[in-house]
Amino acid sequence: MHVKVFITLKAGVLDPQGKAIQLALSNLGFANIRDVRHSKAIELELDETCQDTAHQQVKAMCEKLLANTVIEDYSIEISKN
Repeated sequence: MHVKVFITLKAGVLDPQGKAIQLALSNLGFANIRDVRHSKAIELELDETCQDTAHQQVKAMCEKLLANTVIEDYSIEISKN
């Protein structure tokens, strides 16, 4: 299974990297940007045939390591190879 995990800061959490990107874009002439939120994506290849089992495994990975669930949200996309 091919898995993509998208991790974003929760609404209301300050995003200094997003603000730095917004400022840099503004300095490059892209002044019409209202807001920038920085996020990360993690791709995994799992030796698993059951999509439900894969989802549960990746959810556990996110809860234990990949995401800081106090300040971050995550979403999981799974596709078969």
